[in-house]
Amino acid sequence: MRAAGLSHVRLAEFAWARLEPAQNCFEWAWLDSVIGILAGEGLKVIVCTPTAAPPAWLVRAAPEILPIGEDGHRREFGSRRHYCPTQPAFREHTRRIVAAMATRYGRHPAVVGWQIDNELGDHNTGRCYCAACVTAFRQWLARNYGTLAAVNDAWGTEFWSQGYTDWSQIDAPNRTVAGPNPSHVLDYYRFSSDSYASYLQLQLDLLRQWAPGQAATTNFILSPDPGLDYHQLARPLDFVSWDSYPTGYAEVQAKALYGPDVQRPRLAFDLGDPYVTGFAHDLARGLKGSQPFWILEQQCGHINWGVYNPGVRAGAVRLWTWHAVAAGAEAVFYFNWRATLFAQEQYHSGLLNHDASPAVGYADLLAMQPERDLMAQVAAEPVQAHVGLLLDYADLWALQLQPHHRDFGYLRHLFVFYRALRRFGLTVDLVTPAADLSRYPLVIGPTLFLVSEPLAQSLTSYVQAGGHLLCGVRSGFKTPSNRVTAQPLPGLLRPLISATIAQWHALPPGVDYPLASSIPGLDGAASLWAEALTPWPLAAGQPAATVLAEYAGGPFAGQAAWVETQHGLGQASYLGWYPTESQAAALVLHLAARAGLSVPGEMPPGLILAQRGRFSILLNFTDETLNTQFANCTHTVAARDVSVLSDMGRIVGS
Repeated sequence: MRAAGLSHVRLAEFAWARLEPAQNCFEWAWLDSVIGILAGEGLKVIVCTPTAAPPAWLVRAAPEILPIGEDGHRREFGSRRHYCPTQPAFREHTRRIVAAMATRYGRHPAVVGWQIDNELGDHNTGRCYCAACVTAFRQWLARNYGTLAAVNDAWGTEFWSQGYTDWSQIDAPNRTVAGPNPSHVLDYYRFSSDSYASYLQLQLDLLRQWAPGQAATTNFILSPDPGLDYHQLARPLDFVSWDSYPTGYAEVQAKALYGPDVQRPRLAFDLGDPYVTGFAHDLARGLKGSQPFWILEQQCGHINWGVYNPGVRAGAVRLWTWHAVAAGAEAVFYFNWRATLFAQEQYHSGLLNHDASPAVGYADLLAMQPERDLMAQVAAEPVQAHVGLLLDYADLWALQLQPHHRDFGYLRHLFVFYRALRRFGLTVDLVTPAADLSRYPLVIGPTLFLVSEPLAQSLTSYVQAGGHLLCGVRSGFKTPSNRVTAQPLPGLLRPLISATIAQWHALPPGVDYPLASSIPGLDGAASLWAEALTPWPLAAGQPAATVLAEYAGGPFAGQAAWVETQHGLGQASYLGWYPTESQAAALVLHLAARAGLSVPGEMPPGLILAQRGRFSILLNFTDETLNTQFANCTHTVAARDVSVLSDMGRIVGS
């Protein structure tokens, strides 16, 4: 490990049965030995709490800790993540094992930090439907609403005779004959995320008590819906971490991000999709306000859980590492050290092969050693995002529950804008709408679906202070409790855009409404979703909306499709259709110019530009040499390679 240039080792994340083979019978000698060996070589250690894999003896002693799925069936022992975070018995066992580990290693000079649990919410475990969860859900409702009358009102329980007269009548919203009340479901999703946040905090409190001075994080996963609100979970952590598996995410997760008719870029078969990977990097950085993050599991060869699990050629691990560092990573850990000979992950590669010989990832580590000083220089520089792209998990869940159009995906819509921004080299933070937006000259909210009074006021204040905001279709449609607003659409956002949505149409495949606009490149038609806007008539004290695009035909002919309004020092606009990739590109160029942003340059598909302080990094994820105009120069980047630029274009790394 030391010869390969590694500096930190992460261990023990699934070792509960080895650490505590019977209740209160701890076996520390093997872990003491391992940490001692690593420390003797000058390596630092991240210790993981092993709570993602409760041992068999615990499950037999307290079978109620096993979670119950949405189908009402109890999950069984035999893999991992087989626990319910609200179960009192499991929380007590968690306190014991975490306190014991933190007491033993909390002041060890080689231990510098902790990973809590592992990949919270993975394997569809973000929500449990057991009796303990139902009881806790009722208590959660009482705390958040105060009275049953408030719950009935928020959920609209008059429909289908669902009114509640006692808290005990409220159950989990699963196994219903027809679709459950979407407001009930959304609150259950929120409660489930809160349950995991509470469980995470339980471990954080113990670590801060018994391991003072050692940082604590948890390893998030990229998932279209992790079942958890990552913004909420990230808040108390010392820093954010996530697990990067580019080929797996390109095979499994990308279908939730790309629409069915989108032409994907032509990329090298073994590098994954840099837009999908970059989306996760930029989300990780945005979870704590544009702060650096760690990669706690970086793919270092082929994996075992994808669709085709392609082999990985030399150079892939180097490119993935540079991509992470360029996007804001301060540390990159590789999973795993040696390919395992047994159990579920036998086909998952490591830095060493099954026979302990060096694998392709190990060779890449050796190849990166001459670049380590440059990587450290890049990592020391801040990432300054140009654009805040708004992602809200409650909006995501609400639209999953009632998409209305089969192909309308919240993340797909967001990803259209994300790819357009990255196409022009603009740095993006994916942030919650509740974040401090003042650092971003431009903010895009593709679907600000559930809007509260505080959110509407916050967005208005952002614009009045000089910010530039774009709201996309279906914004302002509902209240936070998932009820349609009683106001004319877009509800509470109407004063901000100085227009009303007169009509909205979900468009089936093959149907589109032609558009007309003076904005360069903004042509074609609206498909999938269209909204006709009526600008408010000019009135005293009310800013007038400027029409930037209108419908040139179809049922909405002559009506506005995109309006822009000046408020104070800034501007707010509302886009009334779901844009195509080329339309999103034209929108981004217009918005960037309005916000005073300098567009670095247009990148060919598969070439990623990242900027970190004085460094600009170009990464080529294709099998072809690519050229681009950037910083007043033409730059050539070899296939599957990286170029690092500084000092107005001078190449300081390759």
